[in-house]
Amino acid sequence: MIEAHGLRRLFGQHVAVEDVSLTVAPGALLALLGPNGAGKTTTVRMLAGLLRPSAGHATVAGCDVLAEPAAVRARVGLMTDSPGLHDQMNARAYLDFFGQMYGVESRARRQRIDQLLELFDLQRVASRRMATFSKGMQQKVALARALLHGPRVIFLDEPTSGLDPLAARSVRELIVGLKNDSRAVVLCTHDLDEAERLADSVTILRHGRIVASDSPSALRAHASRETLVQVTLAGDVADADRLVARIEGVVEPKLHGKQLSYRTLYPDQANPSVIAHLVGAGAQVVSVTCTTATLEDVYASALEVAALP
Repeated sequence: MIEAHGLRRLFGQHVAVEDVSLTVAPGALLALLGPNGAGKTTTVRMLAGLLRPSAGHATVAGCDVLAEPAAVRARVGLMTDSPGLHDQMNARAYLDFFGQMYGVESRARRQRIDQLLELFDLQRVASRRMATFSKGMQQKVALARALLHGPRVIFLDEPTSGLDPLAARSVRELIVGLKNDSRAVVLCTHDLDEAERLADSVTILRHGRIVASDSPSALRAHASRETLVQVTLAGDVADADRLVARIEGVVEPKLHGKQLSYRTLYPDQANPSVIAHLVGAGAQVVSVTCTTATLEDVYASALEVAALP
């Protein structure tokens, strides 16, 4: 659905994007991560047919972004980080205008607008000027606009920014629904937890270049294969750290009051032994928590490595 190879974009002498290649299949979501100025928005604008690449090539929804940018724009849905609404229009008229621009037939257009207004809980305000809308409501209208013509490829730039927690959850559920409907989705976000929950693959950009790209699980495994284990005890157990230090696979055990922590590469083998030794010493185990590297750890590490000379 999206195939890009060696994309490059210059603004004068400034290289905004350099040698970016990526693939997004139908039913998959790619999260583009990176600090401000990393090249995420420029990459999306090239893939959406809004900005001509200086070099490289890409096909999106079966169309070449260099040879057929207008066809690409007609086949994708785009939600930018700034909604850019015609805020003196009401929401229904605004969506109707864009439905006409996309060539959606009149009856189908009305039905689709009604569905989207209901989906985003905007029916009651559909006749109000959007200048009176909160940022979250404007985000909803912008997302409805992106979905209006039923695109098979969708680009979302910070879609949950400014939304309250329940609205953000609804949008995330909608994004999952888009994936399940075999649409290809590219998500730009600073919310690493959101990316980890939604993405099938993650690409991290820095200064326009890809510094890491893989599935979230593969990136976490590459960042650190160790598991941090935290054991909460019902009472103080003297020398619990020394007790478990002798167990094979346990690394750097530390005891802070009722909290015992250690690292291990082999939790399946180490943890049962640790629990058995603790219980044998008279300890009462309240809980055991295992934590692996997070996407935030991966992100920080990738940017740190990329910054090295």
